[in-house]
Amino acid sequence: MQTSNQRNIRSRGMRKYSILAAVVICLQAATVRAEEVVRVACVGDSITYGAGVANRGKNNYPKVLGGLLGAGYESRNFGVSGATLLKKGDHPYWRTGAFKAATEFKPHIVIIKLGTNDSKLQNWKHKAQYAIDLAALVDHFEALPSRPKIWLCKPVPVYRDRWGITEKVVKGEVIPLLEGVAKKKKLPVIDLYKALSGAKEHFPDGVHPNVKGAEILAKAVYKAIKGAIEGPIKGKVKRTAERLPAKAGS
Repeated sequence: MQTSNQRNIRSRGMRKYSILAAVVICLQAATVRAEEVVRVACVGDSITYGAGVANRGKNNYPKVLGGLLGAGYESRNFGVSGATLLKKGDHPYWRTGAFKAATEFKPHIVIIKLGTNDSKLQNWKHKAQYAIDLAALVDHFEALPSRPKIWLCKPVPVYRDRWGITEKVVKGEVIPLLEGVAKKKKLPVIDLYKALSGAKEHFPDGVHPNVKGAEILAKAVYKAIKGAIEGPIKGKVKRTAERLPAKAGS
């Protein structure tokens, strides 16, 4: 027969074991969460950044995209207001801290949305370099150890020419050049121009979408990429993974 002291010792031992088991389970869960992360880099200008979006930190399109993708994905905003794709533009994305940060993020997926600010006269005088610089940006990300999947985005419509940004150049020149690069590089294109056509009411200043516009944008991006990310991942993707496992048959 156990003495009272022996029962107390056993009870304390069981409690310690239960606590230890709970800690181990929590650590294992945390490890799974840390491992099962697909990194999505949203590269772009002020529209990606979320300029003009109320409560920007919560409602910018990369943030909304992250919510749509759900657990297992980390969608990060690398947008820079005023940024140009053109290396000779007045604010080249290449020279920004966001470009460096996006590179160091080691993304598995890269969404590139640049071109609106390139339409400004002082930038578009270098239009002969646009396709070259876009191809170079694609090459840069494709060369990363993570070997990310890349999508190019057509710029959204310009409902009011402002700050030198013009609808004529965006629609008539930037988009065709982007399509040419996408075709040559065999990259998918997300048609944000079409997605936000007829949505003038969601562009208060004529250039930047509001909360609703950002939501439409995020949903368009999600719809375009979900086919490539639903089901391709077998097992776990470590936070430090060198690449995103390809979808079968791709």
